[in-house]
Amino acid sequence: MKGVIVAAGYGTRFLPVTKVVPKELLPVLARPALDLVVQELAEAGVDDLLIIVSRRKGAIEDWFDRDPELEAVFKREGATAKLEKVTPRAGLKVTTIRQRTMGGTGHALMLARDFAGDQPVIVAYPDDLFGAPNPTAALIAHHRRTGRSVLAAADLVGQDVSAYGVLAPKGEGPDLLLERIVEKPAPGTEPSKLVSYGRYLYTPAFFERLESLYAQHDGGEYFHVPALLALAEAGEVGIEVVECPRYDTGTPLQWLETNLAFALQDPAMAEPVRAIMRRLLD
Repeated sequence: MKGVIVAAGYGTRFLPVTKVVPKELLPVLARPALDLVVQELAEAGVDDLLIIVSRRKGAIEDWFDRDPELEAVFKREGATAKLEKVTPRAGLKVTTIRQRTMGGTGHALMLARDFAGDQPVIVAYPDDLFGAPNPTAALIAHHRRTGRSVLAAADLVGQDVSAYGVLAPKGEGPDLLLERIVEKPAPGTEPSKLVSYGRYLYTPAFFERLESLYAQHDGGEYFHVPALLALAEAGEVGIEVVECPRYDTGTPLQWLETNLAFALQDPAMAEPVRAIMRRLLD
């Protein structure tokens, strides 16, 4: 299975740090957020990965490279645990490609057309991190059952969904189809409580529609949603409702909340973090 991670954005919400550090490499505890996404994809069976980057994001390419000097130091010291942390993930091929102009998500994904070829690909947006069960694995299983493109969704019944892209589904049971997406609907106007999460599986038909619609594009940023909806109109987009925790790193406050959530899940850190919070709140 192939995977694509879209990591070309400027990360302006995190300025000034993102002037020099790609947002995707900001840490969740001691690991770059991007590495958590890569782990999710690799554990689901992705072994060929394309990262779409932009200028000034050479650090992402460095992250996937070896550091022979550092590896040699840890080998001499017998520091096996440290060596494992700096050794690239085995069995995973990683390629990067630059989006030379910030032309939107649709423009970025067109750069993945040749990489995808005639195979389905997982597409991940690294602002979204997930716990178990693995949502990428669920998308792959859905595709193997139906042959369709499929997007991950969550059922937020009883919650306000006005900050999300909300899905209007067709059908019932495990093989829901996508009819349309309503972006950030006013409370009470949403077509369902199913919201789109940042994981997709696209068949080659998606890229065909992406390119054909781009030929009609009249300038400005070009986004992927019209191609997705064109595919949905043909009944070729499934909805996979996932039941795993989601962590958002899209804004500084969300990133901080995600770090606190991960810290509280770590047996070695949970109580010290609680003690720090009690002290700060006194």
